[in-house]
Amino acid sequence: MSRSSVKNPRAIIDRKALTKKLDDLVGWSGYTPKTQGEVLAIFKEAHTQGWDEIKKRFEAGKMTGPEVTRAHALLMDQLIRTVHDFADQWVYPSASPTTGETLTIIATGGYGRGELAPFSDIDLMFLLPYKMTPRTEQIVEFVLYMLWDLGLKVGHATRSVDEAVRLAKEDLTIRTSLLEARWLWGDQALFDKFRQAFWDDVADGSGMAYVEQKLAERDNRHDKMGDTRYVLEPNIKEGKGGLRDLQTLIWIAKYLYRVGDMNDLVDEGVLTRADMKLFEKAENFLWTVRCHLHYLIGRPEERLTFSVQKDIAQRLGYRDRAGTNGVERFMKHYFLIAKDVGDITRILCAVLEH
Repeated sequence: MSRSSVKNPRAIIDRKALTKKLDDLVGWSGYTPKTQGEVLAIFKEAHTQGWDEIKKRFEAGKMTGPEVTRAHALLMDQLIRTVHDFADQWVYPSASPTTGETLTIIATGGYGRGELAPFSDIDLMFLLPYKMTPRTEQIVEFVLYMLWDLGLKVGHATRSVDEAVRLAKEDLTIRTSLLEARWLWGDQALFDKFRQAFWDDVADGSGMAYVEQKLAERDNRHDKMGDTRYVLEPNIKEGKGGLRDLQTLIWIAKYLYRVGDMNDLVDEGVLTRADMKLFEKAENFLWTVRCHLHYLIGRPEERLTFSVQKDIAQRLGYRDRAGTNGVERFMKHYFLIAKDVGDITRILCAVLEH
């Protein structure tokens, strides 16, 4: 995720100013039980201020859904980097860290893709060159406990390169999560080593098998959700024609063509410009609806229930007209978008068959 993809990022979080505030607090007395609560309060303030700024921009119509997801990812990136550096410098300082204490923090899953809905979980992998050292373990624990104390849900794993590669071979869910891996902080060379090992030892030669498994996984998910996009209270994330179907296409594209962005498939001749416009229209609509849903409910709810459909329709500007009301027009538009997702899926699958 490019930092420049978010407008005026320092109004969301200013890492330099945040670091100075922390340094000013502990610069004289160090990190002590007395300053511990104050440090947490500083991080909480930064997180809350950034979260509120993103919500304010979105509800004022200054951000689209996809822009909100990138902004939330940016907020978390800068928080995690600052928490790590604080732990490294002030909580568990070391005059001369050993090579074995090298640590790389990697964003995985949707967060690795640079997308976070307002109440999404955060998935992290702490990558090690060898086994965990006592100091590295302390830093990892500090980062995790600070994030938990901020009220965040964090999925995490601590692995060496060899362990990550082995588990990616064995487990499709882990493989897909690591497919989205993005360097966040720490040793860049260690991350590069992991990425190369992933492509060479996991992905190479397994492309079509991976595609078949992901499409089968999608079909099973559809079966559980009723195998129709035309349900009265659709699940915008897991339902047929929802965001998970778009993400399945992203996973397939990345695994087969090793592209960083879906737009690269146009250059590869896999999708046309018109196909890509259809993809982007669906992605923008679904993410925008999902962000409204999260902000409206105040938790990670993914179902468009009757109780929220009217409110979201109004937020999106669907007004009552002669013969139809706004919520009916909104839901009709939703089902048309869900159909577009199915059309894009068929286009990509047709290309793969040839």
